[in-house]
Amino acid sequence: MNILYLDYNGVLHDSKVLRNRQRGLYLATEGKAFFEWMPILEQLLAPAPDLKIVLSTSWVRAVDFDAAKFSLSLALRERVIGATFLHPGVVQSAFDMTPRGLQILADVERRRPTNWFALDDDDSGWPAAQRHHLIQTDGTLGLSDPAIQQTVRDHLVACQAAPPAA
Repeated sequence: MNILYLDYNGVLHDSKVLRNRQRGLYLATEGKAFFEWMPILEQLLAPAPDLKIVLSTSWVRAVDFDAAKFSLSLALRERVIGATFLHPGVVQSAFDMTPRGLQILADVERRRPTNWFALDDDDSGWPAAQRHHLIQTDGTLGLSDPAIQQTVRDHLVACQAAPPAA
């Protein structure tokens, strides 16, 4: 199984997302919209129909898994198989104190995908030996950056070409 670990903020839209009791989640950057770069991800993933998505976004903790999942388009939503936070062995307080990279690596250990990569603007907690799995976006450009789009294409080709793990 090939997996994409997907963050939302700084990947599918601008990273400046705030939360307010009255407004809920909102973008602090004027002129930006939630999920404005989602169609780019749909296009990038179209040639890889077997690629699954695990949500590594803080949205799972902020609004819950179902709301986070249903924020995605149908094409992406159908690929979602879980979230890094959703596992019986995950302790909420420990998870919240763990850097994103280590959260993802713990999920990789549990799921044991054949191939995987992560799309995220946060590079905290990524051990040097695993950084090649991270496609780090600029929080203000996310997937709108053509260089990032090409890197995603390259990772998808590598996933398709890589032999299954033993």
